Amino acid sequence: MKNYLKNNFDPIKLVEVFDELPLWSAPFGLKLLDQVNYNKNILALDIGCGAGFPLTELAMRLGPESKVFGIDPWNEALQRAKKKIDFYEIHNVELIEGSAENIPLHDDSLDLITSNNGINNIADIATVYSECYRTLKPGGQFLQTLNTDKSMIEFYSILEDILSDLNLNESILAMKKHIYEKRKPVEELLVLLKKYQFEIREVIHDQFHYTFSNGTALLNHYFIRLAFMDSWMQLIPVEKRDAVFELVETRMNVMSERLGKMTLTIPFVLINCKKR
Repeated sequence: MKNYLKNNFDPIKLVEVFDELPLWSAPFGLKLLDQVNYNKNILALDIGCGAGFPLTELAMRLGPESKVFGIDPWNEALQRAKKKIDFYEIHNVELIEGSAENIPLHDDSLDLITSNNGINNIADIATVYSECYRTLKPGGQFLQTLNTDKSMIEFYSILEDILSDLNLNESILAMKKHIYEKRKPVEELLVLLKKYQFEIREVIHDQFHYTFSNGTALLNHYFIRLAFMDSWMQLIPVEKRDAVFELVETRMNVMSERLGKMTLTIPFVLINCKKR
């Protein structure tokens, strides 16, 4: 009997793994999946695979004749990915705990490399690009998505105005440095890719929105607290943090009263290139 005719998924266990499309990752990842060259019998690598998206989706779409490696330094996320891989009986995935700055794969071995908003979180992007070039075959496809330096401009504009009002100029400089380190300008990345002999095939700009009832809801959202709040707090002297965020919350609430909502814009880009 064909394996796909044996649909014996346990609905109780399903609940433990049924989050393969995270809200934050989804808009980036869906755009990325649309641009993949779905060839058979290929070797692929997903950089920053985390808990398994788009790694597992990519592996299933490429089919069992292909193999997809997923690399990430976050052990707990890889354990979560493994649980999904086992549950869905995906046999063409191999997980690697490690950094994309040192990919443990042979030269010219990969047909496809993807990274869904992952490479921009790595300190040494130049080394990652060098490793991608080394491991890709000539003509191999390299796809990455990343949110750009105008992400959450609504929040950062309010924060900068408040820091200026309070004469916290060092915090303004720290904020701009933080944005640059986390979200490099797209043109700078394109120059770096060309330096490492990648041919840029297409650059697709898009955006999505995080919309909240007001600033209070925004600041209390779990993902804002998980992914951004600690970094934001580090920009501000300890003794000023409560006062600054009280003002941020108040101004966002005033804005949401006027507009009927509080929206964060997340512009992002997909860069589609190949190894020369």
